[in-house]
Amino acid sequence: MTTAPERAAGGPFDPTGVTWTPVSSRLAGARLTAMGITTAIVLLVLVPIPLLTGAAWTWAFPAVVVAPMLWAAVLVPRQVRAHAYAERADDLLVRKGILFRQLVVVPYGRMQYVDVTAGPLARRFRIASVQLHTASPNTNATIDGLPPEEAARLRDQLASRGEAQLAGL
Repeated sequence: MTTAPERAAGGPFDPTGVTWTPVSSRLAGARLTAMGITTAIVLLVLVPIPLLTGAAWTWAFPAVVVAPMLWAAVLVPRQVRAHAYAERADDLLVRKGILFRQLVVVPYGRMQYVDVTAGPLARRFRIASVQLHTASPNTNATIDGLPPEEAARLRDQLASRGEAQLAGL
């Protein structure tokens, strides 16, 4: 009887011998705050409807807005814990997702430039995002939720590794 070949310890999304660096847990707070602000604005519009009409069934409108926010309060911290990156000798790995998992492998020699961004809310939570740009428009290698010092270090490290790999071509 033949058996199917065994996968690596973690399957295709967790290569063996890779040490993953998690993103900051402050990313969960930033995402939940952004969703909370949006929910509050929508509720400011929807809550007066049942108050003014007096119809009990109209409370369903605010409930439909609040229910996804409650689900997000459970889901977002778990999603943030699943987000990590790893620097290897020749490439950068970025993994994210729980239900729909994603692993992006970007060879240093393919990188054209690296962006570091932080909006007002991200700065308030002391986090930044690093985005890698390659010649392919389909590359989606973004690492959200890094402390600003780590984002700057990673930007410099990736830029120097990218230059070194291009010099070898």
